[in-house]
Amino acid sequence: MSKKKIIIINGPNLNLLGKREPEIYGHQTFEQYFEVLKDKYSDLVDLEYFQSNHEGFLIDKIHEIGFSYDGILMNAGAFTHTSIAIADAISGVKTPVIEVHISNVYAREEFRHKSYISKKAMGIIIGFGLRGYDFAIQAFL
Repeated sequence: MSKKKIIIINGPNLNLLGKREPEIYGHQTFEQYFEVLKDKYSDLVDLEYFQSNHEGFLIDKIHEIGFSYDGILMNAGAFTHTSIAIADAISGVKTPVIEVHISNVYAREEFRHKSYISKKAMGIIIGFGLRGYDFAIQAFL
């Protein structure tokens, strides 16, 4: 059995996990959690990680890997609620996407209740903290 090729793509401000609003996002950095995921799935998944605060870089990464990977875990951060361009990039590629959010966006501000990505995603995982990424990987296995 060959390994699945999966990438986690995180959007703006997610580079601040562990520092930013720990009451919402926790105290662990994403890089620390990513090492846990890599160790857990090393026999099954070739797991990569990309983060950018810039919309165009996220779109470029989706285009780059969107025809050759087995899955994308996408947490577009605030771009979830504003970016038609990221939604269009997801529509334009073949690799399936699971939308992931660390917090329960429906328990937060009203503007966070709208996602341009959800209609393009094969599924959505919301509100389970960093474990949501783990759940999304399992969905691809």
